[in-house]
This record gives sequence, C-alpha cells and structure tokens, in this order.
Amino acid sequence: MSTHDGDIIIRSLAHGAAFADLYDRHQRVVHRYVSRRLGAGFAEDVTSETFLVAFARRASFSGGLDARPWLLGIATVLMQKHARLEARAWRGMLAADIARVHVDDIETADERMDAEGLAPHLGTALADLSRGDRDVLLLHTFGELDYAGIAEALGIPLGTVRSRLSRARRKVRTAIAPHVTPRVTPTPNQESEHHRG
Repeated sequence: MSTHDGDIIIRSLAHGAAFADLYDRHQRVVHRYVSRRLGAGFAEDVTSETFLVAFARRASFSGGLDARPWLLGIATVLMQKHARLEARAWRGMLAADIARVHVDDIETADERMDAEGLAPHLGTALADLSRGDRDVLLLHTFGELDYAGIAEALGIPLGTVRSRLSRARRKVRTAIAPHVTPRVTPTPNQESEHHRG
C-alpha cells in the first residue's frame, strides 16, 4: 500500500530525509510545468527553489493526500519574478507548443488550426492575459490541476477559479479566432466526385 503525500510530509517533520520521497514523486511534474512557462533554461533553478521553499514550509502543509497543488502554487509564485521573461517566451512561442495549450477544446471538430501560423497569436494572447487569469489557465493546462487543485494552489475561492478560467479562455479564443480557419466539410456531391476521381 503506497503512502500519500500528506503522510510523507508528516514523516519528514521528524526525519527531513523523508522529504526526498516527495521530491522523487513530483519533481518531473513541477519541472515540466515551469519549463512550459519559462523555458527549459530556468526550469531547473525554479524547480529546485520550489522544493527548498516547500521543505522549509512543510509544517504548514494542509493539502491532504496530494501535494501537487501546493507545489505548483509555490512554483507559480516563484515564477512571478520572471514575469518579463515569461512574456517574451510566450511571444516567441514555438508551433510545437500549440499542442500543449488546450483553450476550452480549441481543437474542435469544426476548426482546423495551422499551428505554424497560430503560434505567435496564441503566444501573444497568453502574454496579454492578466497574471491571475494566465496562472489559472496554465495551472489547468500545464499543471493538469482540476478547479479545486487550482483553488488550493493559488489560495483563491473555487468561484474565482471558474470566473478567471472562463475569462482567460474567452480572451484567448477571441484573440486567435481571426487566425483559425474553419474546416470545410465536403457536401455529398463533393464526396461522390472525390470517390469517382
């Protein structure tokens, strides 16, 4: 039977070395989240700092079974000092990063995205969001947290998470809408012509 994160943290209060189990369990998640926001060059430092802060504050942990929201919340706060770097990173966003950002089912069946052309517009839209809206959206997308996890990570009410996420999605969809090409659905006549050809 595996222990949950809360057990590890409680054990680490008496035996600090036990905290290494938490690091082993969540280091990749935190690193991936930071890397997607700031780039790989800063991910190692921010990830290390996240776990140092978490270790120092472990007595105040009250998150129960899962420490991910707590750790990603710490990482999010630490990244605030890199706000300019993050904004530049979003504006220079690579097309490959498009696949990582799911803005309210942006890849719906009736839309086709040209990742190469859409990347700079999506990057700019993300950079232009308020910090609070962007944090909620990216904790949901890159941190893979649910609404309750985001509320815990940022120390905000669940209703605030919902409104910020809704607003962020709406703003990003509006910003990229002119750059999303509607998918052309062939008519029955076009399909029969295609099969004959």
